Amino acid sequence: MKLRMKYLVLIFVFFLYSLEPVLGFQFKNQPCLKCHTLNKEEALLLLKNFNQNVNVINIKKGPVSYLWEIETELNGKKGIIYMDLSKKHIFDGSLITIQGKKNITQESLSYINKVDVSKIPLDDVLILGSKNAGKKIIVFDDPD
Repeated sequence: MKLRMKYLVLIFVFFLYSLEPVLGFQFKNQPCLKCHTLNKEEALLLLKNFNQNVNVINIKKGPVSYLWEIETELNGKKGIIYMDLSKKHIFDGSLITIQGKKNITQESLSYINKVDVSKIPLDDVLILGSKNAGKKIIVFDDPD
């Protein structure tokens, strides 16, 4: 009976100590990004392992704890890649909320790929309707 109790105490102590790394910052009430950092140069160095032509545009705290959202550009196209705080894993795909089924990645992509309509040259355009209309539609066509 004493031997059995010793084993139970040993298992309990092992279990208790194994939880410490998982709950590390919870006891200290510190945000993870206070200690963990990622700058553009470091992210670029890590992402170059996958593609030498990738460029890091911006890095911000991700929509999920323990993730960074990295805005990239590759061959003229902007994209989003997520990296964990340990800098050991990347995630390239859509991040969707379970409740509400909101595609967070698509929202970020729409924002970073937004076109400023005022910067589109209108020198050689074909205008249909009034030039002073409140709303305008721009249609692009390439017959070649």
